[in-house]
Amino acid sequence: MNDTSTRTTGPRGGRRPGPWSRVRAGAVALLTGILLAVSAPAAPATTPGPLGAGSGPARTGPAWTGTWGAAPTTVPASDDTVFEDQTLRQIVRVSRAGETLRVRFSNEFGTERLRIGEARVARRAGGEPGSSIDPATDRRLTFGGRRSVTVPPGAPLLSDPVTLRVPAGTDLVVSIHLPRRTPGSTVTAFAHQTNYVADGNVTGRTHLAAAAPHDRWYFLTGVSVAAHRPATAVALGDSITAGTSDDANNRWSDVLARRLQEHPALRGTGVVNKGISGNRLLHDPNPPEGHPAEAYAAYFGESGLARFDRDVLAQPGARYAMVLLGVNDLGHPGTIAPESERVTAEDLINGHRQLIARAHERGLKIYGGTVTPFKNDTLGFYSEENEAARQRLNHWIRTSGAYDGVIDFDRAVRDPQDPERLLPAYDSGDHLHPNDAGLTAMGRAVPLRLFR
Repeated sequence: MNDTSTRTTGPRGGRRPGPWSRVRAGAVALLTGILLAVSAPAAPATTPGPLGAGSGPARTGPAWTGTWGAAPTTVPASDDTVFEDQTLRQIVRVSRAGETLRVRFSNEFGTERLRIGEARVARRAGGEPGSSIDPATDRRLTFGGRRSVTVPPGAPLLSDPVTLRVPAGTDLVVSIHLPRRTPGSTVTAFAHQTNYVADGNVTGRTHLAAAAPHDRWYFLTGVSVAAHRPATAVALGDSITAGTSDDANNRWSDVLARRLQEHPALRGTGVVNKGISGNRLLHDPNPPEGHPAEAYAAYFGESGLARFDRDVLAQPGARYAMVLLGVNDLGHPGTIAPESERVTAEDLINGHRQLIARAHERGLKIYGGTVTPFKNDTLGFYSEENEAARQRLNHWIRTSGAYDGVIDFDRAVRDPQDPERLLPAYDSGDHLHPNDAGLTAMGRAVPLRLFR
């Protein structure tokens, strides 16, 4: 994508940053090359606690299951994206069906109040251009009964419930109008999904004729559906969890979601992807001073330990957690993180133990994914020392019994002739990231019995 593709035109158009393509090129070289303040008070939250949580006040409304999600991050200082009197139209694919839904927005990394002038949700129009909606399904979102809302810095935002039938696998279109100057401070930078920005308040338009495409989700972190028996499986990981070919919706979690829908007894389980490209289990981003990664490392997000409560435990209906983290902890030190952050297998095991303890404290089952191979990778991750640590961590995940179950991603994608490397048919080309065929194999490696 070149610079001009991320700018809108017109006198009211907010500034679209030319550095996007440079930032993406630098990051892709690593990654693919690796309270709520409203005008009136809102209704009380009715989201249930996880399975096994202690008793509390009687519910006054429906229980909720996550059907789509993304993990937000802050942005680097070089990212000066600003919207002003513009509409963001963003596409998400739901994992399970529902008749009533609500949308979760986020200003969690903002330093200014986020003003949403109007927000709408609709099903995507079949056979129409990418930004088009089915007008018969268009619904206005409200917040405490009001159409506009102001979100304080650091806060999330839940919409009121809205009636809209969404079959599993539906593409939803969420449109928000940002009437004021709004820095794009809370973002999922590597969405692998084409989204759109257009001038003015065009949230209710069926087609956006002059929309500019981009590949991020801004201020949008979740969709949940009303459910009689909430059950959400949350995937916590890095780029191997977040990644897919653009617009393909073929993350390994997407493959799992489609498999669950094939079994009537499991169709009620939603799958939410909380992968962040570049994410580590033990450390936040910390590029050395003067390193090119200063332009993009902030998109790698807070460590898995730091974000676990927000991205897993707080998800509506969370019942299962699936963890695939560790490869960046091994590969970043000495490449885009200081040598002082080099970790051992024991360090990683202790980090995983913390996630397990915190999940069990909240009544969730938690499953460990073995770290996939990366011999001869093009990013400088591989060494005999890192391979030994990977093997030690994987052995512990497989044999310790600490996790409630094991998802053997390593076995699913490794080359039987050389188990330290990806099977060539599953290799994206950098010898670290699986291609779509490899992600399909990973999604098919998740035992469905874990969700029965």
